[in-house]
Amino acid sequence: MNLNQMPDQTRAIADVNLGRGASASNRVSADAATIRAVMVGIMLAMFLSALEQTIVAPALPTIGRSLNDINNLSWVVSAYLLSATAVTPLFGKLSDIYGRRAIMLLGVSIFILGSVACALAPTMWALVLGRALQGVGGGGILPLAHTIVADLVTPRERPRVQSYTSVMFMAASILGPVLGGFLTDYWHWSMIFWINVPLGAIALAMTDRALRRLPRHDRPHRLDLAGAALMVAAAIALMLALSWGGKRYPWTSPEILGLGAASVLFWVLFWLRLRRAPEPFIPLAVMKDPVVVAIVFAGFFSIGAITGLAIYVPLYLELVLGLSASASGLALISFMVGATIGSLICGRLMARLDRYKRVPIVGLLIGIVALCILAANPAGFSLFEISALLALCGLGLGTMYPLTTVVIQNVVLPHQMGTATGLLNFFRLLGGAFIVAGFGAIVLGSVDGGQVLDLDRLGHVAPGAGADFAVVFRLVFVAAAACVGLALAAMAFMAERPLQGPARAALEAEQA
Repeated sequence: MNLNQMPDQTRAIADVNLGRGASASNRVSADAATIRAVMVGIMLAMFLSALEQTIVAPALPTIGRSLNDINNLSWVVSAYLLSATAVTPLFGKLSDIYGRRAIMLLGVSIFILGSVACALAPTMWALVLGRALQGVGGGGILPLAHTIVADLVTPRERPRVQSYTSVMFMAASILGPVLGGFLTDYWHWSMIFWINVPLGAIALAMTDRALRRLPRHDRPHRLDLAGAALMVAAAIALMLALSWGGKRYPWTSPEILGLGAASVLFWVLFWLRLRRAPEPFIPLAVMKDPVVVAIVFAGFFSIGAITGLAIYVPLYLELVLGLSASASGLALISFMVGATIGSLICGRLMARLDRYKRVPIVGLLIGIVALCILAANPAGFSLFEISALLALCGLGLGTMYPLTTVVIQNVVLPHQMGTATGLLNFFRLLGGAFIVAGFGAIVLGSVDGGQVLDLDRLGHVAPGAGADFAVVFRLVFVAAAACVGLALAAMAFMAERPLQGPARAALEAEQA
């Protein structure tokens, strides 16, 4: 099929990415220095955002004692996640209006200011507000980084480049707890925030210089403030309900039911606003594209399952297999390493294959098989066996990281790239919140007496909790397999639109 035979939207994407009058392979080699410079800058910014999600955990007890407030410690984590999730689609939309460089610099600057506010916080609630500000910046960095990659290279080349971000996330996931514990024990807990200032300043300088060379696809848009406010309000109400349900309040309490009702109301109002606004916050053409719907659905359940397993597997290793903290950490690292390798494999295969959909379908099937094995005999594994199974599960599910990003960017116009990428990241985060809440309901609901327990306390009360945790986690693994199965169904029925850009260019770029 030549460019003149393509549908209008696909042809427009090909025109921008390939460039009339020059081959893609020549463009790749000519711009290789630009790609490297931009990638180094945005990878550092992404590393800061990813690190902040894990570095705080070891310092929480010390922070609680230092600020004389143990009861509200959970807000230190929740505030970051709430604000990061809520603003993700907003930053994507803003980048389509004002350009990637300006909004990326804004996100990194807000993140640095939030870090300073956290480091100087005199009270717990001042720290919570600082974390919320950090989350605003961090929530903007991640979708923008993925969108910048889309601006740099063709869809055919993107999987290889996008998969490198998985290595960065794995490094942040492993380094975060170690660095957080070291800085807290040997310096002061505020150092976990102060360290972001010099690193953020370097990222700011590098991205400022590198992104000046970035191709621009922004065009004038009207920001639908009412639509943005409704979407943020709906997301915050829903995230609060999912975060508090079964922990701070029972699921049937007036507080949780009220938050759920408020979220539904805001979502309905948001949808009505999309249909009536002159230029809606999320273009209806994007929302109605069947490929966009399928890939958002698949990302919601697959990436959400990864998030849920990352949180509950350590509890399973402790309560069911009786492993020590160090052994549990080793097994969890195998899961993250597997996910990283799966992402890298998927990125390379997608750059070569025309029928790229086969890669995540096989990967999701591998993940389902591994989860079914775990569900069949949850209490019967050695450390080596459980590490191998978790690595296999991560290998299969990790294929969805580059796949979801590349596919959604492949079917939208360049000036909608930020909005679509932000939308995908928003629903991947929301999927994580949903599935974590679902797993929590299974685990905490097994405890006798209807107690509302925090997961951190469950390990201490497990002997008298009146629950067979092997059976409980069998249900968790079955639920995880069901989520992955839903993602698999969405992938199977999704139309496989060709990735634009020649495979030869991707091969030449990789060998360079």
